[in-house]
Amino acid sequence: MSAAPRSIAYLISQYPALSMIFIIREVLQLKRLGFRIDVASINAADRSGKGLTADEASEAALTYYIKPHGLAGALAAHADALMRHLSGYLRGFKLVFSLAGLDLKRVFMNLMYFTEALMVGRWMRAKGHQHLHTHLGSQATTVGLFVKTIFGHGFSVTIHGPDEFYDADRQYLTQKVVAADFIVCISHFARSQMMKLSPYEHWGKFVVSRLGIDPRVFAPRPARAQPEVFEILCVGRLTPAKGQHQLVEAVAAMVRQGRSARLRLVGAGVDRESLERHVAELGAQSACIFEGAVNQDRIRDLYSQADCFCIPSFAEGIPVVLMEAMAMEIPVVSTHITGIPELIRTGIDGILVAPSDQDGLVQALSTLMDDPAKRLEMGRQGRQRVLAHYDLAANVERLADIFSQRIAA
Repeated sequence: MSAAPRSIAYLISQYPALSMIFIIREVLQLKRLGFRIDVASINAADRSGKGLTADEASEAALTYYIKPHGLAGALAAHADALMRHLSGYLRGFKLVFSLAGLDLKRVFMNLMYFTEALMVGRWMRAKGHQHLHTHLGSQATTVGLFVKTIFGHGFSVTIHGPDEFYDADRQYLTQKVVAADFIVCISHFARSQMMKLSPYEHWGKFVVSRLGIDPRVFAPRPARAQPEVFEILCVGRLTPAKGQHQLVEAVAAMVRQGRSARLRLVGAGVDRESLERHVAELGAQSACIFEGAVNQDRIRDLYSQADCFCIPSFAEGIPVVLMEAMAMEIPVVSTHITGIPELIRTGIDGILVAPSDQDGLVQALSTLMDDPAKRLEMGRQGRQRVLAHYDLAANVERLADIFSQRIAA
């Protein structure tokens, strides 16, 4: 690192959360580098204490949870800000209406963000922090915008995409760019979208710093040359954006062709019921297994059984699960969208198909099933790609340098 470690407050919508495992990895790695990181979370963890890993439980015990403090915590934060930061309080109150216009629903939501920001600011003062960092450009970052406006603290964001880009106006993305001291983008694609949505004079705030995984944890597993059943693994929230309905169709088509293939869907989400109905309609219950949400303690066991990993997304940042699979030398199939081609060079590190291309998806999976040598080579190339560009330790070192250079002493 180029300068002394910093003291940083993180604000996350939900921490810990299975779908945001990369944040806890980042926080823990920054702490190992000597940063003093404290985390506030708007919502409680997505699982009970018994369902958390040791690292998650340890972080949860240290986390300041905003909503559980309820009305008493909110009123105390309002009173404290009125006494200590009256001018900032008035700026924040004005921002509620300047952002919302005449939309009463947005006014109400902004009043909630305003209150949460007062609570975060009070917590930051108690912890001695002068800089706030958030992940994703949505609700937690809206709270961060209010924190910046009220208290004048340093403010930065890690942008993943693509959800922020689809609703930039209602997410106040331009206002967040103007307010932020700097913005970390996880891919060049994310940076390009921020440039597209922002005034040119703010482009210098955007810096690319990739996510990563620990290749020592996600180590190569023995590959099976001729598996009796070709195991396809998909890990991700069960949501329309992930394209799992199309993957179910593809696996059912492979089975109809006489192929012995089986899909394991790992994750929970709003599409669970519709996916189960879809599988039943296809008569593919024996070929499509729902594993549910799985902790990191068990996820490597499922990876180790996989002959192929597939996530046919319609919208993504860069899925960390692809990095995990590639690090374990599992050949991967995904879609040629957003930042994914920055991770996977199709035909080398994996196979990319056009989003919604059903025939292309079946062909890609069938190609890997039929060619053990290709699976082996793509697996090896995939791991080398992760080692070169998506190693967690190296990429958090890069992020640490960004923090050290851009956060005021």
